[in-house]
Amino acid sequence: MEKYTLSDLPYDYSALEPYISGKIMELHHDKHHAAYVTGANQALEQIAEASEKGQLGTVNLLQKNLAFNVGGHNNHTVFWNNMAPESEPHGELLEAIKDQFGSLDKFKAYFTAVAIGVQGSGWAVLAWDSINRKLLPIQMYDHQGNLPIGQVPILMLDLWEHAYYLDYLNVRADYIKAWWNIVNWVDINDRFKEAQGK
Repeated sequence: MEKYTLSDLPYDYSALEPYISGKIMELHHDKHHAAYVTGANQALEQIAEASEKGQLGTVNLLQKNLAFNVGGHNNHTVFWNNMAPESEPHGELLEAIKDQFGSLDKFKAYFTAVAIGVQGSGWAVLAWDSINRKLLPIQMYDHQGNLPIGQVPILMLDLWEHAYYLDYLNVRADYIKAWWNIVNWVDINDRFKEAQGK
C-alpha cells in the first residue's frame, strides 16, 4: 500500500512574515504536519495487519485514527497552498463571492466570524457545495468532523493553537486579521474552478 508523504512547503519558512513567523511555519510543517503523515501511515499498517490476521475488533478505532490523521495531512496540504506572500482576489471566485455575499468585504466579515466561532481546535472552510452548486462557509472540528457530504474545500484556515500561538498567543482574532494579508487567491480560484469540474 502506498504511503502518505510530507511535501515541501511551496515557499521558504519566512516567506509569510510578518503575518506568520518562520518559526511557526517550521514547527507547524516539520513537526505537526509530519506527525499526521506518520499517524496516517501507522493507521494504514495497523488496519492491514488487523485485516490480514482477521482480528477486526479494533477496526473502528483504527478507522477513526486514519480519518483524523489523513484529515490533518490533507487539510494542511491545502492550507499551505492557500497562502502566498502576495496575491489579489480575481477571477470566477471573486465574482461568485460578490454574487453570493454582496462584496468581498462582506464575505471576509462572514468568514472571519465563522473562524472566530470555532470552539476548540478546528478549521474555517470555504467549500463548494457540489450538490447545491454554491459556496458554503463552514466550521470543521478537529480535522474531519462536521464536513457535510458533497462539500469540496477550496479555502482552509487552520485554527488549532499551534498555527498561531507563538505569534498571537491566545488572540485568535488578530491571527485571522493578519492571515487575510497572505491568502493565495490564485490557488483558491484554481480550486474553485476544479471543484466545479472546469
